[in-house]
Amino acid sequence: MGNGDTRVRGLAARAGGWSARHRWAAVGIWVLFVVLAMGLGSAAGRVDVKDSDQLKGETHTAAKIIEDAGIEEPASETVLIQAKGGGLKATDAEFRSAVTAVVKAVEGTGKVADVTSPYDTQTISKDGRSALVQFDIRGESDTAGERVEPVLKAVEDVQKDHESLRIEEIGGASMMKTFDDAFGDDFQKAEYSAVPVALGILLIAFGALVAALLPVLLSITAIMATMGLMGIVSHAMPMTDAASSVMLLVGLAVGVDYCLFYLRREREEREAGRDAQTALRVAAATSGRAIIVSGVTVCVAMAGMLFTGLAEFEAMGLASLMVVAVAMVGSVTVLPALLSLLGERVEKGKIPFLHPQSKLRRNRGRGNRESRFWTAVLKGVLARPVISTVVAAGALLAVAAPAVGMKTQNLTLDQEFGDSLPIVQTYNRVNEAFPGGSDPAEVVVKADDINAPEVTSALADFRERAVSSGASRGPVEIKLHDEKNIAFVYVPLVGGSDLDKAGESLDKLRDEVRPATLGKVDGVEAPITGQVAGSKDFNDQLGGAVIPVFAFVVVFAFLLMLLCFRSLTVAITSIVLNLLSVGAAYGVLVAVFQHGWGASLVGAEGVGAIISWLPLFLFVILFGLSMDYHVFVVSRIREARLRGRTTKDAIQHGVVTTAGVVTSAAVIMVAVFAIFGTLSMQSMKQMGVGLAAAVLIDATIIRGVLLPAVMALLGERNWYLPKWLNRLPDLTHDEAPEAVTRGAAARDDEGERVPV
Repeated sequence: MGNGDTRVRGLAARAGGWSARHRWAAVGIWVLFVVLAMGLGSAAGRVDVKDSDQLKGETHTAAKIIEDAGIEEPASETVLIQAKGGGLKATDAEFRSAVTAVVKAVEGTGKVADVTSPYDTQTISKDGRSALVQFDIRGESDTAGERVEPVLKAVEDVQKDHESLRIEEIGGASMMKTFDDAFGDDFQKAEYSAVPVALGILLIAFGALVAALLPVLLSITAIMATMGLMGIVSHAMPMTDAASSVMLLVGLAVGVDYCLFYLRREREEREAGRDAQTALRVAAATSGRAIIVSGVTVCVAMAGMLFTGLAEFEAMGLASLMVVAVAMVGSVTVLPALLSLLGERVEKGKIPFLHPQSKLRRNRGRGNRESRFWTAVLKGVLARPVISTVVAAGALLAVAAPAVGMKTQNLTLDQEFGDSLPIVQTYNRVNEAFPGGSDPAEVVVKADDINAPEVTSALADFRERAVSSGASRGPVEIKLHDEKNIAFVYVPLVGGSDLDKAGESLDKLRDEVRPATLGKVDGVEAPITGQVAGSKDFNDQLGGAVIPVFAFVVVFAFLLMLLCFRSLTVAITSIVLNLLSVGAAYGVLVAVFQHGWGASLVGAEGVGAIISWLPLFLFVILFGLSMDYHVFVVSRIREARLRGRTTKDAIQHGVVTTAGVVTSAAVIMVAVFAIFGTLSMQSMKQMGVGLAAAVLIDATIIRGVLLPAVMALLGERNWYLPKWLNRLPDLTHDEAPEAVTRGAAARDDEGERVPV
């Protein structure tokens, strides 16, 4: 059976066979594809999502009005002048002197415009101990952070001359600069460190430099090609920086996984005594098929993000889908070509204490190496499948339980960064003295004639009622753009950084104050935007997308598994186990980041909520990635069953022979995702910890215990397919040459044909 008939069928087998026979052509085509994609993408340039397209609802309407009017809103800055202790008040001479000094200092930089004194705008707190000097940074708001340094320095100099007062600056530009200085390199460091971490783990897994470099090389070229494709595609669907970061994460994860699956199988076949050509053809027919099934399933999952209606999610979904497709194609085409070219040289660069050469020789002819640890675990699981199922499922349900009380919201500045930055403390002080003052609601009023008496009267009425309704404590500022017939009304919301209370104030503005004032004037549009409004509109849009996205991903994943394994049971258990894995990840997130249980262990803190975009993002990413392991393990079990093993033996064989590659792949993913868990932003910590926890749970409890236990309980029912479904397309034909031995159909112990 070593080097017998190796005729195999199917897309993966044919692609691998062609590549192995036309090695240089396959490598050349891949290199040409990567170079062309990068070149065309660079020439086309990347189109990014506009602010007006980020969200739907009133936030979108407001941004569209501003964009159509051609108004460039400058970055606004605020200087808080506050008495230390219970001493000075805004009416005192020293306080007035400080205000005058701040106004003079910032104007003297030549970088600001429209400087206003708190004595003119009445931006003085109720207790009289705090006041705000407000102004705009000249030039485009997107680059204001690059020009704010002289202004910050001028304010610091005034602070030195007034020690009895606290004089601090905060605003869009200063926050932009602070974040760039503190965290600007965070993402780059995380992205750059991901590759060395993956390479280090692959070195341990393979014990040879060349074998370890292949998966990394394929992943990097797939990512490079996708970056180019993103530039081209962005002219039809705009992209974002977040989409690029997610694409890199997903591309590295699946690219390394797919190569790992292929390389390990090719090695195992050679260990079993087959020649290099036969080993490569078997790997193409088996692991190659698993890669295609897994890749298509992951692509379907990523496509779910296209149904959210949110530009950021659509960009992330499309970018992820493309990199998975590119990595999948590369794995079943250029990888076989490279392995054929390298031959035994794939073992070059051996690391003596890691390379399993002596063990390979001892195992020659004995077939696949099996994990001793998982062999021991499987022995217990298969001996007591009922207890194993109850214990594993019970543990996962217990871990998932906190997810029932999940609360989602866009994190405020203090939630996102804690007290690690001085500007966060300034943010809190401004909110305490002027509730909602640091993030006011912004009413964009558009009229045929903004100076018409009825519009002017409605604006004044709106300003008065915003305060009298309890939605704001003022001051409400109105900024006119006469030539554009547009007015901006800034309303500090009661509730401040407490988004629940601020949300109630926003509802009062939208549902009570606006209809009674601006809503009564014909031809007036007055959408309300701002941070609180954006968070609410985002959550509303996301909430409406959850059911369609979940339904799309689950239904299509179910159909793919049904077609690829021709088993109703396998399709159902696949979905249930993946949902259980996602639920456990949700539970970990809520426990750590919402309730703060064990948060210090991962360098985080309980912030009382999960960032709004994360649950749906995690569902799509995890549902896709977990299919990698599931398809790989179940394919191996099915293959063993087709060879004539009993279902129980096939389960043990499939799990223990894939344990090494699944463990290696999982360790790489966990390590890469954990890097993002070390970043300073709570949202990135949540993403990193959520992904890492889910992959760890999926590769151990789900694939190592629950899957074999459930399959052992089901026995032959694992392969059940109702007769009325026999008309479905048969996508199961990419099997190993041993699937049918000496022309005889696989039979069970009683001599009956195996219903696989």
